[in-house]
Amino acid sequence: MKLKKELGFFDVFCIASGSMISSGLFVLPAIIYFKVGPAIIIAYIFAAILMIPAMISKTELATAMPKSGGTYFFIHRSIGSFFGTFAGLASWISLSLKSAFALLGIGLFLQPLFPETSLQMVKIIAVSFTICFTILNIIGAKESGKFQITLVFVLIGILIFYIFSNLNHVDAQKYIPFNPYGWQSIFTATGMVFISFGGLTKIVSLAEEIKNPKKNIPKGMFAAFLIVTLLYILTIFITVGLLNNIEFQQTFNPISLGASKYFGNWGYWILSIAAILAFITTGNAGLFSSSRIPFAMSKDNLLPSFFSKISLKLKTPVISILITSFFMISVIILLELENLVKVASTMMLILFLFVNLSVILMRESKIITYRPSYKSPFYPYLQIIGIIIYLFLIIEMGIFPLLITFAFFILSVLWYFLYSKRRNLKQSALIYIVERISSKKIKTSALTDELKNILFERDGIIEDKFDRIIKKAEFIDIKKNMDKNSLFKTISNIFAKNTNTSSKIIYDLLQERENTNSTVIYKGIAIPHIIIEGEKIFDIVVVRSQQGIDFGKNTSPVHIVFALIGTMDERNFHLQALMSIAQIIQDKNFMNNWEKVKSIEDLKNLILLSERIRKDKI
Repeated sequence: MKLKKELGFFDVFCIASGSMISSGLFVLPAIIYFKVGPAIIIAYIFAAILMIPAMISKTELATAMPKSGGTYFFIHRSIGSFFGTFAGLASWISLSLKSAFALLGIGLFLQPLFPETSLQMVKIIAVSFTICFTILNIIGAKESGKFQITLVFVLIGILIFYIFSNLNHVDAQKYIPFNPYGWQSIFTATGMVFISFGGLTKIVSLAEEIKNPKKNIPKGMFAAFLIVTLLYILTIFITVGLLNNIEFQQTFNPISLGASKYFGNWGYWILSIAAILAFITTGNAGLFSSSRIPFAMSKDNLLPSFFSKISLKLKTPVISILITSFFMISVIILLELENLVKVASTMMLILFLFVNLSVILMRESKIITYRPSYKSPFYPYLQIIGIIIYLFLIIEMGIFPLLITFAFFILSVLWYFLYSKRRNLKQSALIYIVERISSKKIKTSALTDELKNILFERDGIIEDKFDRIIKKAEFIDIKKNMDKNSLFKTISNIFAKNTNTSSKIIYDLLQERENTNSTVIYKGIAIPHIIIEGEKIFDIVVVRSQQGIDFGKNTSPVHIVFALIGTMDERNFHLQALMSIAQIIQDKNFMNNWEKVKSIEDLKNLILLSERIRKDKI
């Protein structure tokens, strides 16, 4: 059973936006301001720039492999199940911890509004929200998406009002001196702020539930990145221009305090409500996204099978949602989160590093069915820069989170060897690269076939009769020189075996067809096709010749041959097949790809995945 595709552009945009706007905007500026002063604005700009390699790499991978699990799925398919096990568990735990922390953050804004609110009450409120989100996510992705859209647009509206209503009130003197602590302080602050942008890419965990993912994922994610980054920078710019050093020191809620400067208590309340909405959207998006990771791992046999159970009625992964929710509630009730959030941030950076590596591995594997609809620009330099940046930021996080992350890695390794290894049979792109470099033939096409099925699902392709015939068709890869007579003999023998017709009759028909009118329809491409006696017979033989086949003095060497045979009752489909082939070979990249691919299976997949109009009337 499959998850329902219910999420459109606005759902993608709002889930990605809601995941970003929380403590990074409403709490973090109060902490970072004392390290950098007004140059905090530059720190947010730098942090946004550092997010670009991970965002672009994840977008490419998500449009090529729009499956539940997101980062886990990409790393598993590119590097293998060993690192995939760590990536899946790390991604699940880090997202869950950050979501739990976001829900606890609601208390920071409730306590000033309601002074009688105790720490125990804060936890009860956070647990209550978690339960509500659990029910909402179980009911369906569409319902959760609608809830997210409503909250995010209200939140964005409040922030826009805050920005424009205070533009005339900023004091230019508050920006002087702009960089009192030097550039080193800005770089340190950038590392702290960077985590605020991490929620952007959570949406890829839901890729399997997104309608038209090859368009909605990049559009939604890039729109969220640009708009939220702009909101971050403008909101911080306005707040720095409204508050002095002493006012920053007295609050953990500088945005609300800034709103109160000229709008009094109701301004403070409105921005505090906006902060609470921000934490709610982050918590909901976090549960939504993180629950899909154990679901995806279970489908790959890296976790027990009950994680991948889908409700027959609701079409949602109920067990995975419930277990993720239980984990978040346990964290909220039992644990102090400050150090654990640092650990979660370190894991996130490690996963970003692996994602950039995944793009390099998938590209260099030369797998014909790896076809992202969005391709990363400046490949591989952008990915290499990203790996270096994230490695530097990981080191900057300090020794404690690194030690905890290492301990977690050891636990995931134990789980891999005790449970996952013997159950998981998925291939990775790394295997293809090793085999290609060592000149060994790929023993199976498991990953190629899996990516092909993902592309069919992504593009909504319904297999037609032409696809089914190509799947069964015989493909010939000719290495040496050959003339058309030898080619026709080879094709005649294959057709004779498949149609119970004399090979001599077939050979004569092919020669007659060629003598009447050349079947070389385009430079390097020939489509010999004949009609034979009988009923319900149709077959295709596909030939690739590296050296070229000599079809006569007046034609160029032929490198691609589609030979068709059929009975008169299949005449309509015969014409449809010719039209399908014509559409396939018109692709400007087809000939180039045809020459490059190495295996017969890749030749077949190149045809099956070509863009054409599909019909299935027979």
